[in-house]
Amino acid sequence: MNIIFCSSLLVSFLANIVWTRTMRTTDDESDPYYWFFYTFECPQKCFCPPNFPNALYCDSKAIKEIPAIPPGIWYLYLQNNLIETITEKSFVNATQLKWINLNNNKITTNGIEKGAFNNLKSLLYLYLEDNYLEEVPDPLPRSLEQLRLARNKISTIPQGVFNNLENLTMLDLHQNKLLDTALSSNTFQGLSSLMQLNVAQNFLTKMPPTLSANVNQLFLDSNSIEAIPENYFDAMLRLVSLRLNNNKLTDGGLPSKVFNISSLLDLQLSYNELTIIPAIGIHLEHLHLDNNRINSLNGTQVCPIPIPGDYVDERNLPQLRYLRLDGNGIKPPIPLDLMLCFRLLRALVI
Repeated sequence: MNIIFCSSLLVSFLANIVWTRTMRTTDDESDPYYWFFYTFECPQKCFCPPNFPNALYCDSKAIKEIPAIPPGIWYLYLQNNLIETITEKSFVNATQLKWINLNNNKITTNGIEKGAFNNLKSLLYLYLEDNYLEEVPDPLPRSLEQLRLARNKISTIPQGVFNNLENLTMLDLHQNKLLDTALSSNTFQGLSSLMQLNVAQNFLTKMPPTLSANVNQLFLDSNSIEAIPENYFDAMLRLVSLRLNNNKLTDGGLPSKVFNISSLLDLQLSYNELTIIPAIGIHLEHLHLDNNRINSLNGTQVCPIPIPGDYVDERNLPQLRYLRLDGNGIKPPIPLDLMLCFRLLRALVI
């Protein structure tokens, strides 16, 4: 009896295997992802993860050229290689690409063929940091949302290169070789959705030309900016964070109410040449003024409103939470009127 029962189980088990395989084959043939994974050949030296069939990892392989990219790839990782050129053929089959990381290669401006990105109608993120570019690549896909070009040798921005990039929200050009002459009055005109601009560590002596009203983060650290034009921020209605550390700003270079911006929460002016605390808005929460030439504090002059009385709604008080003043000539004690003004202050660094 036992032998007959075991044999029956074995027959049933084998039948289930055959049935499962038959069903799996039928299902898989109709599944485009399964078909895609098993019908394209993974480029040599690259990794094609079976559980992430839209990604292709070719990073840190010492490759010198972009391999043939199979159709259907969305995410392409080519960083940390020896790639020197990008041609139109590089992405001829990869028209669905959304993300390309080419950071830390040896790509030059002349190494990018005109129109190399033309067919990438779905590209959202393009990373070309730590290369040898001397100008912003042109043309670029109008679908782009992020363009990262930090740590190159860029000194030129071609006329109109950003005109059609109405979807771009982040542009990173920090640590390049930009001079004031590289930025014309309409350089950023087409960037209507721009939210973050980083042009820190360049050679600017002036503020960039007019920016989109949507910009909420502007990074200008480590330039040689001496002054801010009056009403410069009037059109920047959503500016939240402004960084101007390590510049050459003086008291005379700051109009009296230039930082009275209702949306501004974080203002960084460290390592400049200021001798007084500039006027700030009531909504500002973080103020960095360390390593300037400020020798004294006057709470009544600094306060953005008349010194509040004993009973006042917290919502009507100045919102400053953090004030950094170390590296100046300020000595204790802290003036009482300063504390009476900024009653929400949580940290004061002297």
